[in-house]
This record gives sequence, C-alpha cells and structure tokens, in this order.
Amino acid sequence: MSDKNREEKRTARERLIQEREAYKAREKRRRTLIVAAAVIAALGLAAVVGLIAANAGSDGGDSAGPVVTPEGTDAKGDPTIPVGAKDAPSTLTVWEDFRCPACAQFENAFRDTIHELEAAGQIKTDYHLATLIDGNLGGTGSLRAANAAGCAQDAGKFAPYHDVLYQNQPPETDDAFGKNARLIELAGKVDGLVTDTFRQCVNNGTHDGWVRKSNEAFQKGNFSGTPTVQLNGEPIFPRKGNEQISPENLKKWVAEANKGKKPGRVSPTPTPTPPPTPPTPSPAATP
Repeated sequence: MSDKNREEKRTARERLIQEREAYKAREKRRRTLIVAAAVIAALGLAAVVGLIAANAGSDGGDSAGPVVTPEGTDAKGDPTIPVGAKDAPSTLTVWEDFRCPACAQFENAFRDTIHELEAAGQIKTDYHLATLIDGNLGGTGSLRAANAAGCAQDAGKFAPYHDVLYQNQPPETDDAFGKNARLIELAGKVDGLVTDTFRQCVNNGTHDGWVRKSNEAFQKGNFSGTPTVQLNGEPIFPRKGNEQISPENLKKWVAEANKGKKPGRVSPTPTPTPPPTPPTPSPAATP
C-alpha cells in the first residue's frame, strides 16, 4: 500500500472519529434541552393547577379558635416559618399548600438549590402555608399537613419534615394528608421528630388557628396561585422578567441581589444532649 493510500485512510478514520464525537455532543445537548424543557413544561402546567386552586374559596373550616404560633416564628403573629440565617442579605418568600402539585414540582426541582443557598448564608426562606386545595376539592389535608408542619417547627425540625411531606405528596384528589396517622407516620422519616408532644400537637390541631390565619393572609394578598415565590419581594416564579426560573438562574439572581453584601451567619444545628448514663450498680455484698 502506498504512503498516499495510507494517509487517505488515516484521514478518513480521523474524520469519522470527529463526526462521531460531534454527533455525541449534539445528542448530549439535545437530551439536556429535552430534560430542561420537560421541567419547565411541568412547572408551567403545575402553575396552571395552582392558579385554578387560587380561585377556590377558603378551606371551609371554622376560623374560630385560638391562634397558637409555632415556636421560633414571628412573635407578632406574622404567619411565617423562617428557615436559614436571620441576617441573610436576601429573603426568598414562598407561599405553598402541601396538597398542591405545583408546589411539589417546585420543591422537588429547587430543594437542593434553596438549601445550598440557605447553608451559605445567602438567603433566608420565609414559608407561608395556605389551604387552597381543601377549599377547591374538599377535605382537610392542606390544613392537617400545615398544622403538623407547625408542630415540627415547635421541635426545630420544620425544614426536613416540610421536605418529607413534598417527597411523599399524594395525588391532588387523594386527601391522605387529612389523616393525622399518616402525617405522624411520615414524621418517622425525620430523626427525633416523633415524640408524645409532637403526636399530641398533631392530633389536637394545636396550630389550626394559625394555619387559617396564614391562609387568610394569602387570600388578602391577591396572589395568583401556589406556589407564589418572591425574591426580596419580586416575583420569580415561573419567571423573573423575561428569564425562566431554573436552579442556575436562581443562584444568579441571588448573587446579583447580594453583590457587595456579607452572607448571614448560619447557626449550627444543635447537637442533642445525650441522656445521662445511669450509675453502675455496686456489686452485691457476699454474705
């Protein structure tokens, strides 16, 4: 075989390899765009569901009863559960309903990003709980789950329990969260949450009045639906201006808002005090 033929074959092989690599790169980009489009479409569809729910009335329950504010929330009665450093330079405000499928779509897509920003002291997240689905479809799952979340806040475990509820959300028409036993069962996924105090709080509906107050605040706010998500008071769901929300854009928007500002001081998670070790009994005297 002549040197010329060898060179031509080598060039052909190299060209084939380059074409295959280019094809792989195009396919990777295509798959990435398909996944991104699916997430955006799911969020958009879920937002429509949330909008429909927002047009419903209240949960239909009796608004009478004491308003017992969960521990560690605004002492003035503002129906908000804060997560993250109090002095964080930016605040993410989230209005949610535990039965709302749009809220689960949002949480499952952005949970890791939000926790990352909280842990870095970049944002504090203020959660407001609503009961729109109860008013739209009937049942009490929105109210019961929000009360249980308030009970988890009393124990200092709102954030992990909040995540567990959205990770185990039943279909919108299934009022499984209306059963206290199911809410307590799910609480078993959060270390140390299930105690007699927590069970009593859930079963007694200790924070029902507070949840109804929060839902009334949502109704008076004239929001379009759940989830309603704001960064420093500016709506960012499903988009901020002309930009579609995404984990990357959320990080970018927070970085822009925090430019030149110090991060908040994140308090370490307290380590539970171990129970005292019982004294070792003295050996019995030999008669």
